[in-house]
Amino acid sequence: MAHENGWTFLDDRGRPATAPRTPGRPVAYIQAGAALYDLGIRPVGVFGSAHDGAAADPVKAGALPLDGTAYLGPGPAVDAETVLAAGPDLVVAVAYGAGGPVYGLDPDTAKRIEERLPVVVLDVGQERSLDETRARFAELARSLGAPPPPAHSDAARAARTAAAAAAAGTRVLALSPAGPDSVHLARPGAWPDLRALTDCGVTVAAPAPGPGINWSTTDWNRAALLEPDVVLLDVRANAAPPERLARTAGWREIEARARIVPWNPELPCSARAHDAFFRTVARALTARQG
Repeated sequence: MAHENGWTFLDDRGRPATAPRTPGRPVAYIQAGAALYDLGIRPVGVFGSAHDGAAADPVKAGALPLDGTAYLGPGPAVDAETVLAAGPDLVVAVAYGAGGPVYGLDPDTAKRIEERLPVVVLDVGQERSLDETRARFAELARSLGAPPPPAHSDAARAARTAAAAAAAGTRVLALSPAGPDSVHLARPGAWPDLRALTDCGVTVAAPAPGPGINWSTTDWNRAALLEPDVVLLDVRANAAPPERLARTAGWREIEARARIVPWNPELPCSARAHDAFFRTVARALTARQG
């Protein structure tokens, strides 16, 4: 919030970020930058994670225009001087868990940046609901001068539609292709958007217990045994595209059976992005029933 003594915001680590005046040139992790843009705050630059490459991932960027927004590179390749060269007065990052490290950046880099700039870290992990992550980003955006976010009644209506369709037994599976020989199956409890679907009554298939907090890595034949009716397919740049899977029997079986829905596991934390997600899933569920 802004006041006569400057600007301050308490982040999800419990640390206050402070500045003599309200920041107007944030640099952000790309998911956070996409959320801020949806909320009326345009970052001057964004950075990726170890999964990203030399160019910004347009899926992660959401509606954020990449023309005119500096891409500072994948997090491990970003140093403090690269961030400072963009001329920011604030850095907005995410963490998976309120006490977790800054996601994407090398810990020493994050420490050096925080010695020079205010840093806000918001939790997008499994301890937060979709509504809670959206509310925290809206709170940050308002502190930076953005108007209140629009209502998200469309998401609620779409979720009820999805739940009604799911009552007939439609099964959803979220996955990220690793390549022709293996696939990462999402554990529904680890992802706020998948938990939100479950809370609405949607049946989200869960892989077998085992290693991996967010994902279970297996082969395509075992994935096909889950018999999904709708597949949420990770379409980020780091996921193998469907054309690489054309000769994989398990994928062909899934593709023949299920409706395929593009999915961004790093959904921007905004009403705009959440509404679009619910509407897209609801359409797939109701179409599958038809």
